[in-house]
Amino acid sequence: MAEPTEAELKTLRARREQLRERYLASASERPGSTARGVHHVAFICRDVEETIRFYQEFLGFPLVEIVENRDYPGSTHFFFDIGNHNLLGFFDFPGHPHPEFTETVGGVQHLALSVGEEQHSAARAALDRAGVPYAGPDRGAEESLYLQDPNGVPIELYRERLGVFNGCRIL
Repeated sequence: MAEPTEAELKTLRARREQLRERYLASASERPGSTARGVHHVAFICRDVEETIRFYQEFLGFPLVEIVENRDYPGSTHFFFDIGNHNLLGFFDFPGHPHPEFTETVGGVQHLALSVGEEQHSAARAALDRAGVPYAGPDRGAEESLYLQDPNGVPIELYRERLGVFNGCRIL
C-alpha cells in the first residue's frame, strides 16, 4: 500500500475533521447506546486444538464452551472468556479451504483486547520465550503488542482500560 502524498494527507485530515464536527457529539450530549455490549465476536479457525491452546494456554483466556455449530453439522463452535462478560468465539469448517488471512474492506483489521499491566508483561515474556513474532511496544509508549493468532487474526494486546483511548476516557 502506497503512503499518501502530503496533498492527499491534507485532504484526508480535512475530511476527518468534517466528520468529527458533523457526527461526534460531546459525552454530555451523546445518547446512550441501544446495545448492551458485545456478546461475542466469532472468527473462523483452521485447527480447533491449536486455537484453544493459543488462547487458553498462551494468552490465559479460559475456554468456557465447546459445542457443535448449529448451522453447519460437524463444525465446532467454541468460546473463550475475555473478561467483563465478553466472549471470543471461533468456528471451524471442516472440508472447506482456509485461505491465508488478508486485510480487506469488511474484514478484521485487528482485535484489540484490554489487558492489565501484569497480563501485558506476562504475555510479552511468553511471546519472547516462545519466539512468537510481535510488533510493539509502539507509539512511543509501552501500551500495545501486535501479533497474529494461529489463524492469522491480528491481535493487539492493549494496556489500556476499557472505555479509554490514548489515555482519554471516551466512554
